[in-house]
Amino acid sequence: MALTDPSPELEPKRTSSLQTASRIASFGILLAVLYVGWIFYSRHASDEQAARDLAIKQDAKRQEQAKLIFGSGEVKIVSYSVDKASMTRGESADLCYGVINATKVTLEPPVEAAKPSAYHCLTIAPRATTTYTLTASNDQGQTKSLAVTVHVR
Repeated sequence: MALTDPSPELEPKRTSSLQTASRIASFGILLAVLYVGWIFYSRHASDEQAARDLAIKQDAKRQEQAKLIFGSGEVKIVSYSVDKASMTRGESADLCYGVINATKVTLEPPVEAAKPSAYHCLTIAPRATTTYTLTASNDQGQTKSLAVTVHVR
């Protein structure tokens, strides 16, 4: 072999313009796919963050509403009324009450066994003008009382 004889193994391989264009197009497609993938991923991540933020806000609102309704464990009489404040002897009326955070409820004078409830009604039929006193208490010793008078003619 002569020194001036170029060896076919040392000669660089030539690529056709079609192969070059194909490689460039493939690279462009890969970039486009990556870009579209990033768009979908970022939108998905943004949606998930928005959903988490909304859930946190809704939870805070529910806790605020529960605190307004139930307070911090304090006994509350939320309703106490009679449907007829004045009646004739022999008539009956509904005496209704609602308590929150109470473990024991008493009614004086006793009509029937009162129970802790958010809404409960009892039928009363007083023979004379009577003041009914509702007392609600909890295990920590907190009590609340309200009275309503029914006038009998």
